[in-house]
Amino acid sequence: MPDDAQTSSDFSPAEPQAALPRPFVQNSGTRRTLHFTQQEIQSSMSTLNPDALELEYTRMMMGFVLFNPAPARILMVGLGGGSLPKFCHRYLADSAVDVVEIDPAVIALREAFMVPRDDDRFRVLQADAADHMRGLSDHADVILLDGFGIGGIPGPLCSAEFYADCFRALRKNGILVINFHVNHPDHHEYMDRVRASFGSSMFEVVDDDMTNSIVFACKGDLLDDPAAAELRRPASMPKDAWRQLMPTMKVIGATLVLR
Repeated sequence: MPDDAQTSSDFSPAEPQAALPRPFVQNSGTRRTLHFTQQEIQSSMSTLNPDALELEYTRMMMGFVLFNPAPARILMVGLGGGSLPKFCHRYLADSAVDVVEIDPAVIALREAFMVPRDDDRFRVLQADAADHMRGLSDHADVILLDGFGIGGIPGPLCSAEFYADCFRALRKNGILVINFHVNHPDHHEYMDRVRASFGSSMFEVVDDDMTNSIVFACKGDLLDDPAAAELRRPASMPKDAWRQLMPTMKVIGATLVLR
């Protein structure tokens, strides 16, 4: 962050669990960011356009709309600053969105990041995602995994057992989307664990700066649909949302052509 970034005392969270890093908010001009450490940004928001997807990897994770533009239920792991939940709540009007977040101190910052209040199609659950996923079957059309702490993804969220639980929690042709750090020493092992549950119905897209690896895996053959590479705006998606996503969707489309 810039040297003149200020920690906002207006958004002090409740005391988190002892084992979890304490999240904090910084403001710099119209940009608001969530951190666990000074060096790493967990989430970024423009206060002028709070529902926009500021970070490229979040736009990549929205690639599931090329295959299922109107999922009935989306399950997200990791609230952070709420970028993906807010975007889906606003622009996927027919989708119910559940967000599982283990840290009550992160949830306490939801108003700072203008995360919607819970209602009949949006809710934030304070729970251990590994435990929560274990109890689900045929539950969601899309699962988005973006659960990070200091040092990367917590162990229980990148185990072979957890990916098997994700497979079971998806409905037929359901899509799992995972945000990985491409340079993590165990990245290839994580990919093998996903493949053990989903087989060959998966592909990877890496962002331009070789930081984030976004993996799409499907409980079915929906990822083989050739129409996805045509990059047409889904009729259910507003034009302003598609304008945000289109440059990134072209990158995903090029990956699909090369599969």
